[in-house]
Amino acid sequence: MVPKMKPIMQWLVVASIAVHAGNSDAQPLSAGFASADVTPELRDDKPVWLAGYGHGRRATGVHDPLRSRAVVLDDGAHRIAIVGVDSVGLQLATVRRIRERLTNFHYVLVASTHDHEAPDVIGIWGVTPLQNGVDPEYLDLVVERTVEAVRAAEGKLSPAAAKYGTTREPRLLRDSRLPKVLDDVLRVVVIESTRGDSAKPLGLIVQWNCHPEALGSRNTTLTADFVAATVAELERRYACPVVYVSGALGGLLAPPGGLYRDASGKPVPGSTFEYAELYGRDVAAAAARAVDAASPLQLVPIMATTEQIYVPVENPIYRMAQTLGVLRRECFLWTGDPRQRGKVPEGDERKRPAALETEVGVLRLGELSVACLPGELYPELVYGHVQNPVDPGADFPDAAVEPPVTKALPQERLLIVGLANDEIGYLIPKRQWDQRPPFCYGRRDSQYGEINSCSCDAAAIVLESLRRCASPTAR
Repeated sequence: MVPKMKPIMQWLVVASIAVHAGNSDAQPLSAGFASADVTPELRDDKPVWLAGYGHGRRATGVHDPLRSRAVVLDDGAHRIAIVGVDSVGLQLATVRRIRERLTNFHYVLVASTHDHEAPDVIGIWGVTPLQNGVDPEYLDLVVERTVEAVRAAEGKLSPAAAKYGTTREPRLLRDSRLPKVLDDVLRVVVIESTRGDSAKPLGLIVQWNCHPEALGSRNTTLTADFVAATVAELERRYACPVVYVSGALGGLLAPPGGLYRDASGKPVPGSTFEYAELYGRDVAAAAARAVDAASPLQLVPIMATTEQIYVPVENPIYRMAQTLGVLRRECFLWTGDPRQRGKVPEGDERKRPAALETEVGVLRLGELSVACLPGELYPELVYGHVQNPVDPGADFPDAAVEPPVTKALPQERLLIVGLANDEIGYLIPKRQWDQRPPFCYGRRDSQYGEINSCSCDAAAIVLESLRRCASPTAR
């Protein structure tokens, strides 16, 4: 949820910035990478509340710095930035503030890694459930430093070429919710310099589908979690910057336990920095295998298509938190149409169904398609692996199956970026929604998930928007 923001679009907005393959204005690719530190200052008189898990988890130190990592791509006609931030989920209003400072860019994608060891930027992890946990000055810092990272990357633009590679790593994932479905594909874009005779890497874009929560709820130090080790190892190996983004990690996809043993053969306990380091290095090794398998990729021409949509907020906890001022995101009356903005509610209208504004997008970078999704997508919705036949306990057994990402974007060369420009919670297949008894799989209670979703229809609304953005008529 976000601080109150000025409305900028009254109706459906589809912004399409395109250069087609036949356009003579398109030039060879240029690219630049940079990063900036977004670690908050820790002071005795000003607590920093960590996001994720429960309330009142005050930061007591810094294990490793939080960073905003940026790559800028330019085809001679259009310039875009892709940013990965060590954050639980920057909200759309914050992303818009960043974009307002980068007006010469045709598109800026700001994706949060969903780090559970970073400051609260949403509001729901304050000292108590009734208190907002966001420090506005910290949001100012993130905006300022992210703009600095993008500008620094822009200043390093140089002629480049690209490669794309993948590897499958089911060993590195655990799904804690039935049915167990994984997106175990790690995806890498390698960007190399074309100056000189030998290709040298300018930087990597790494997309992996796992919650950065290897350290667990007892940790109280700021850290990028396993992502810190992944990025550090790749930067050491390839002597270049790395932009890390998270993919379809809803469900809940997290690091599995019991993977590692120490020199004496004893299991390395989970929720420790040793475990996070080992896991992060394993993700880096997987990324290196994807780099080894990479083949040439055309990243121009550049096109970005985005759509502003409205998602109903039916979650009673979210509604209550907004009423109490814990969540400070501006909402609108729900019109029943995700493409139609309602008015800002006043007085008793606040009791009526509400909706939040968010953004869905598709980047077409030559041969690469990038899905930009504002939440935590369940992996079932990547490939269409929604349970069939439906479990008898499901709340909506006759619900239509949402259009999967790979149907909207059938290209083999694909990045799926979750928490892209916003965080609206879990995007759950409606056929697998399970809040009312009898519960699925013979359980006595419901599984974890729905409590962190705006609505049972959120996934369908987001994926229908993705399909529209990917349509040839949207270009």
